[in-house]
Amino acid sequence: MKHETTNAATALKTLADMAPEAVLLAGAGRAILLQLAYPAVGYGVADHSSFSADPLRRLHGTLSYIYALSNGTPAQRKSVQRQVQRAHLPVKSGGSPEAPAYNASDPQQQLWVAATLYDSACQVHELVFPSLADDDAESVYRSYAVLGTALGMPAHLWPASRAEFATYWDEQLATLSVDQTVANVAAQLLAAANAPRWARVLMPLARFLTAGLLPPQVRDMYGFAWTPGKERMLRGLFKLVSVLVKITPYGIRRAPMRYYLRRIPE
Repeated sequence: MKHETTNAATALKTLADMAPEAVLLAGAGRAILLQLAYPAVGYGVADHSSFSADPLRRLHGTLSYIYALSNGTPAQRKSVQRQVQRAHLPVKSGGSPEAPAYNASDPQQQLWVAATLYDSACQVHELVFPSLADDDAESVYRSYAVLGTALGMPAHLWPASRAEFATYWDEQLATLSVDQTVANVAAQLLAAANAPRWARVLMPLARFLTAGLLPPQVRDMYGFAWTPGKERMLRGLFKLVSVLVKITPYGIRRAPMRYYLRRIPE
């Protein structure tokens, strides 16, 4: 395995250092719901995915993509890039009065998807691990651009710094919306009715984390009820996790990455 470290407080420099931490999966639901709230992405997923039949498919695909790009071999990186690009080819529509146009190969949509993955990972990391030094945080940020550029997004679209990213993020949040079509897709995802039993057991926790980690305005768009008591529970949970992660062996903390990399052909 690449980029092993020896201490939880070791400075991170790249996506390859951050991505292997299994605890970042706590932000997976947040990232997906933020993607869906971008109308072009949401309708593309609604028309070309089936969360009711295979609720974990998008998550599996996203994790395979992230782990291959961050810590996979060159052959694995090429493999997942081809898979995702093939999957994206038919995801396009000219739109209608009732639905927005979308194209999964559109650079702006790719930028937003990569942005949600970066921002969600950072939010969870900040709740669990010590804060990164500014230089290290900038280095990690720059390395996350590959999640977009690997699909063809021009590198210049990735904001040049975290400050510029924050501006982009706030501007994009103001454009998000959730109509009944998108809300139905999110409901199917979070119900996971046809998921394996182990996944269904974890869904109440996943729904709680997803609702709690979403930006408040997006949480409201999806109609999630949130209270000060739930906020205290969320903060308390992450404080506990921050203690547990310090005593958890790296082999366990990085087990999901190894699992997904084994599934990707060389």
